[in-house]
Amino acid sequence: MSIALISDIHGNMTALEAVLEHIKVREIKTIICLGDLVGKGPNSAAAVDRIQEVCEVVLLGNWDDFIQNEHPDDGITWHRNLLGKERLSYLGTLPFHFDFYMSGKYIRLYHASAKSVHHRVVPMIHSDEEKRAMFDYSEWITPLEEKTPDIIGFGDIHAALIEPMNTEKTLLNVGSVGNPLDTTQATFAILHGNYQSREVAPFSIEIVRVPYDIEKELRIAAEMGVPYFDKYAVELREAVYRGSPKK
Repeated sequence: MSIALISDIHGNMTALEAVLEHIKVREIKTIICLGDLVGKGPNSAAAVDRIQEVCEVVLLGNWDDFIQNEHPDDGITWHRNLLGKERLSYLGTLPFHFDFYMSGKYIRLYHASAKSVHHRVVPMIHSDEEKRAMFDYSEWITPLEEKTPDIIGFGDIHAALIEPMNTEKTLLNVGSVGNPLDTTQATFAILHGNYQSREVAPFSIEIVRVPYDIEKELRIAAEMGVPYFDKYAVELREAVYRGSPKK
C-alpha cells in the first residue's frame, strides 16, 4: 500500500486541493503531513481543518510551533487571529516525529531535523557530517527500536530531493505543497511499498509535481488581505524565497 507524504502547506488551499485530487486519482488512502500547515498563505484555518480531515499523521512544523505564541509581527498576529484558539491549541498537540516500517525499511519522518523544528539542514549546502546527523536520535525522538533509520523524510526547505547517503541510507525531502521554492508546481512524495510492514518487499520513492492555478490563489490572498502579499506573490510565481538577497 503506497502512502503520500505532504509538507509545508502554508495556508495555500488552491495547491492543497490540487494535490489531494491527484492523490485521490492515484487511489492512495494514507496521507502523512510533515508540518507547516499555516502561515504565509491566506487560508491557514482552512488548511488546518482539511489536513485534520485527510491525514493519518500530522507532525509539528516550525511555523506551527512559533505561531502558537504572541508575536510582535503584525503579519503573524493576522494568521493567529484567523486560526483562533481551538486550532492554535491543536497545533500544540502535534508530535515531533513519526517512525514506521515500510517493506522492511525503517523510516523516520520529521519537519526539519533531528535537533529541532527550527534547525534547518539544506543538503545541497551543508556538510556530510551535518547530513549524517539527520539520522541521529535527540531528546525529541522516541525510536521504535535502537537502530538507525534507513530513510529520513523531512520538509522545511521547500525543495524536493532524494539523496543516497551510502548504499543503505537515504535522505528524502518531500518538497512543499503550498510554497515550493524549487519549482512553481505543488510538490509531494509517494512511498511505494507495504506500509507498516517489516517484511522485505519492493520499495520505491516518487517525487510528484502537480500544476495548480497560482493566479487564483493570489486573487484569494489579495481579497483576504494576506500580510506581505507582494513577497508571497514572488514566491509562488517565481519560486524565489522572500529572504533571498536581491540581485
